[in-house]
Amino acid sequence: MSYPSPSSGWPDPTRPQDPWTNDNNEQADPGQQFRPPTDPAAAASGQPGPAQPAGDAPYPPTGPYGAVPPTAYPGPYATSGYPQPAYPGYGYPPRRTNSLAIAALVLSLAGVVTCITAPVGAILGHVARKQIRENGEDGEGMAKAGIIVGWILTGLTVLATALYLAVIAYVVVSSEPGSTI
Repeated sequence: MSYPSPSSGWPDPTRPQDPWTNDNNEQADPGQQFRPPTDPAAAASGQPGPAQPAGDAPYPPTGPYGAVPPTAYPGPYATSGYPQPAYPGYGYPPRRTNSLAIAALVLSLAGVVTCITAPVGAILGHVARKQIRENGEDGEGMAKAGIIVGWILTGLTVLATALYLAVIAYVVVSSEPGSTI
C-alpha cells in the first residue's frame, strides 16, 4: 500500500515506515542514514532546521556529568560504565516466625504422649501471641493451635487423672471387708 508524500517535504510520522524505501518509494541504500530535509530559508542562513542536529552527527550521548566522549561507547550498544543492577526482589521479604509459637505447638502436641508438656505449651502459646502482637512476626496460627491443643490436652489429662483416682478409691473402698457399695 502506498501513501502519498506530504506536500511540505517532511515525512508523515503516522505513516508506517519501510526501512528499505525512501519517501519517493525508491529503493534506499541500507547504509544510508535518513535525514529530514531542511527549511530552505534556514539552509541559506546556515542554521539547522527544526529537530535536526547541527552537523553530520546525531545528538551526542550525555552522561550524568554532561557530554560523554564517543570513545566511551566502544560497541554498537551504549553502556553507562556502571554495573548492571541485580534483579529486584519480588514482593516483600519473608517475615520471621516467632520461635515461641513453634515451641508452643511442639510441646502441646508432645503432651499427647507425655501429659506434662501440654500446659507448658499452652502457656508458651499465650506468651507467643503477646510477642507476635508487639513485634509483628508470623506464627499467630501456630500460637493459637498451641494454646487450643495445650488446654484441651490439659483438661483431658485432669479428667483422666480424676477418673483414675475415682476408680482407685472405688476399688479400695469396695475391697474392704464388710463394705457395702
